[in-house]
Amino acid sequence: MQFRTARAPAGIGPSPRLRYGSRCRAVSSMEGDTFAVTGATGLVGRQLVKLLIGRGDKVNVLTRDPARARETLGSFSQLGFYGKDEWMQGVDGSRVVVNLAGEPISTRWSEGVKKEIYDSRVLTTRLLSDLIRESEKKPEVFVSGSAIGYYGTSLGQTFSEQSPPGSDFLARVCQDWEEAAMRASSEDTRVVCLRTGLVLSKEGGVLEKMVPIFQLFVGSPLGQGDQWMSWIHRDDLCDLILHSAQNAELSGAVNGTAPEPQTMNTFCRDLAGVLERPMFMPPVPDLPLQVFLGEGAVLVLEGQKVVPNRAQETGFEFKYPKLRQALQHATKY
Repeated sequence: MQFRTARAPAGIGPSPRLRYGSRCRAVSSMEGDTFAVTGATGLVGRQLVKLLIGRGDKVNVLTRDPARARETLGSFSQLGFYGKDEWMQGVDGSRVVVNLAGEPISTRWSEGVKKEIYDSRVLTTRLLSDLIRESEKKPEVFVSGSAIGYYGTSLGQTFSEQSPPGSDFLARVCQDWEEAAMRASSEDTRVVCLRTGLVLSKEGGVLEKMVPIFQLFVGSPLGQGDQWMSWIHRDDLCDLILHSAQNAELSGAVNGTAPEPQTMNTFCRDLAGVLERPMFMPPVPDLPLQVFLGEGAVLVLEGQKVVPNRAQETGFEFKYPKLRQALQHATKY
């Protein structure tokens, strides 16, 4: 079944849309759904909450700090805020649970940072799975974040959802992360693990770091430049989350990347072009990156080429399938 989520025009209530009942039967509904969301104050979570509110859905925000979340997201009648000891109340009765929790990985990986990276993803997901299993009215769908780090890194391979996992630190984190999510799978609850690539938005992520450097005329590729960057526009990722929630054909791993990954050289050239800046600086050598990022430098210097087979097989249509188009929008809005 093909489905494309549409935003409700300003000032108009939610438009009719397809939703899945407890047996994954498509039915038409004018009523808003109820979503429980972790990581709602993050780069993707903020946009997802905005999209859900625009559709007329109710959002239960599962957070460690309700006051901070309310300050970030605002006070809307459709928003409910639940501290960690109240998460069961937010999960029980929600049709969809979306798990976007996780500490940033774009820093030097000390042992303490690695523990935070692991615990914020794996332990939080285990808790959510346990709450789903214990809830009286179980969610129909659990969309849990994962990452393309699952595959490890490679300069030459192309990774689909059928590819085996890698063996480095992030690959092991992603395997445990997905295993924790799949604990929630049952006849009542379908689980999707969304392996997300580099998210494009000027509000955070890779562009927040790269755009100021290129605007100052000193941007250049990192390393050799032939490493792959598998990216996705933030709007497409939010739509893919909803597609995963609403399409009964999807379960297990789904790659959250655009259909045309690009090399670091191409990415930097297109970004410079969109920003109307020349790119004349030499590439940044491997050694400074290895010193600055330590173990995490391998992600930047090798990368991975990932394709979204499952999304495309189930009819998902990307708004921004081309990198230059995605960069033009992401750097302006």
